[in-house]
Amino acid sequence: MRLDRFLSDMNLGTRKELKKAIRDGRVLVDGRAAKDPGMTLSGTERVTYDGNPVAYHDLEYWMLHKPAGILTATMDKKQKTVLDLMGETRRKDLFPVGRLDRDTTGLLLITNDGALAHKLLAPKSHVDKVYRVLVRGILTKKDVDAFAAGIRIGEDLVTLPAVLDIQKTDPVAGTTEALVTIREGKFHQIKKMIAACGGEVLALERLQMGPLRLDPALAPGAYRPLTDAEKAALLAAAAGGES
Repeated sequence: MRLDRFLSDMNLGTRKELKKAIRDGRVLVDGRAAKDPGMTLSGTERVTYDGNPVAYHDLEYWMLHKPAGILTATMDKKQKTVLDLMGETRRKDLFPVGRLDRDTTGLLLITNDGALAHKLLAPKSHVDKVYRVLVRGILTKKDVDAFAAGIRIGEDLVTLPAVLDIQKTDPVAGTTEALVTIREGKFHQIKKMIAACGGEVLALERLQMGPLRLDPALAPGAYRPLTDAEKAALLAAAAGGES
């Protein structure tokens, strides 16, 4: 791997900034200044940047609090994406796990671990996703039972059984607040399930994916690396769903 890419993958700056830092002698490889940004590393070298050791890690795991109005995509020429929120110094192989609609907010896992993403999104892995939903309309026990049985949301599609937990109804405003737990992630699935019950989703926020819960201290648009405990729990949950 090239030295400048090594440093870029570790979020130490843009490639342009890092090339300059290398030429300025700020990067040492095995104790010697590495003047060539294209220097090839074998993986056994000791690299320091401004005197600080740099250890390479292949996989990264980030929690991002998605705000409304942002696309869940790796790139878009016209609109801002969730990866744009992470700035130019992020490593370029990161991607969001699953998709939240443009107006949906909440928990988003950002990683470059493709195997983990596949396991988390596969219905057979039994990884639940929990959402908080505000609905125009009064939901009832009949709708709870319909969610539990699976709801037809198209000519050929019946959802897997899901959980509708009604938290609060407001007869005056004509609204319902509820928690919805699903195991799959079809396009606009929750909105279509609510619509099939005669309601309309006014706001939708993802709170949880498997054991990973949205950090209440994380402001919309902010992100942080997963803790070791969060990462271990997530990997264990994905492994538990393997057949």
